Amino acid sequence: MKKRLLRIYADSSVFGGVFDKEFAQASRIFFDQVRDHRFRLVTSAIVQAEIENAPAPVKKLFDEMLAFAEIVNITEAAARLAQAYLEAQIVTPKWETDALHVAIATVSTCSLIVSWNFTHIVHFDKIGRYNAVNTLNGHTTIAIHSPQEVIRYEENL
Repeated sequence: MKKRLLRIYADSSVFGGVFDKEFAQASRIFFDQVRDHRFRLVTSAIVQAEIENAPAPVKKLFDEMLAFAEIVNITEAAARLAQAYLEAQIVTPKWETDALHVAIATVSTCSLIVSWNFTHIVHFDKIGRYNAVNTLNGHTTIAIHSPQEVIRYEENL
């Protein structure tokens, strides 16, 4: 029986993290493990648009990872869920794109979202609130972590 891979949504910070001294090691390992088929990479048209303004090495990485990625679009359901996050004041309208990343990952039935955004996404106060809104709106909860928490460090696991 073929093993079902975890569907993991990565926002643009993870792609950029490969080229950031603080986040490079875990980001590289995450993408290496995507290439090794340990995870199914999911990203979105929003990430694709954000990457357009990124430095050339980030764009090149994104383009390389397209072979391993599922690109999802903004659906009406994701837009409604992101609006519910804003109404719950999880983030302000200025950070609507961050809410949309979480909404897209949730509506696309990803197992989890990885991000280096510790202010608006990977934050202990925000995670529970995102999931409360998910539940109130008939969606499943979603795990939210940094790549460092998701990658496998042991070859035998």
